[in-house]
Amino acid sequence: MSSKKKKKLTPQQQEYQKFAHAREPKRPVLANCVRAFLVGGIICTLGQGIQWVFITYFNFNEKTAGAPTVAVLIFISALLTSLGVYDHIAQWGGAGTAVPVTGFANTITSAALEHKTEGYVLGVGGNMFKIAGPVIVYGVFSAFVVSIISVIIKALGGM
Repeated sequence: MSSKKKKKLTPQQQEYQKFAHAREPKRPVLANCVRAFLVGGIICTLGQGIQWVFITYFNFNEKTAGAPTVAVLIFISALLTSLGVYDHIAQWGGAGTAVPVTGFANTITSAALEHKTEGYVLGVGGNMFKIAGPVIVYGVFSAFVVSIISVIIKALGGM
């Protein structure tokens, strides 16, 4: 049995819950999924186009073109966030803008812009890394776990 007790609702609260639920607007789940797929796909296609430019015009190969491509996408996302455009795209595209690296850049830039009045160190830097910190820790920890698993698989005979 759970340590938390369920709070019993009064008859009036139960009636209000039913009333509110009946009038709650239905969410267009399929439309939201399609928009997220389209926006995320457009962002990824833009990334492929940028990578192609680095490979074609700057003599990068597929392996070395990845880092500057990500840097350009982060720059574009930060620029569009600072101009107020990325928020409109995110409002329409939903999770499609949150999943690629541009979503992370948007989050960091938004935090920096929101807290710039508190100063550059405590406002911008402090609040920007409150958001970035958990993501960086999770990424480093995940990379560590994956590398341990990779070493174990190689030691067992390279499945």
